[in-house]
Amino acid sequence: MTTAREIMSPDVTCIGERETLADAGRKMADLDVGSLPICGDDNRLKGMLTDRDIVTKAVAQHRNPEEMTAGELAQGKPVTIGADDDVAEVLRTMASHKVRRLPVIDGHDLIGIVAIADVARALPDRPVGELLDTISR
Repeated sequence: MTTAREIMSPDVTCIGERETLADAGRKMADLDVGSLPICGDDNRLKGMLTDRDIVTKAVAQHRNPEEMTAGELAQGKPVTIGADDDVAEVLRTMASHKVRRLPVIDGHDLIGIVAIADVARALPDRPVGELLDTISR
């Protein structure tokens, strides 16, 4: 069976937990991505930050993205997938947590991201369609 490691995007750029949301927005724009993993000083994953988070939790709340840090939006334990977990587990995890992107962890190290597009390229249409339907509810 195909594993997360085989379908992930391996080039991952983190936003540091002490960096501002404005810094994160600039990184997202430069990289042409809609999310970044939030990494701590210890290089451990603290959460995920999306462009939507910046808009709804900062801008819409009249908070200054130049003063607010990415770490302020890292809530709870991040949802991840193990590098050697199979694609069926990727689907289950995405569906149960209603997420479109999963950080891929090998031990404690962040080594990649699996997005719905990665899953779509690796699987037949039906499981991907069911996943999209579950996440979109």
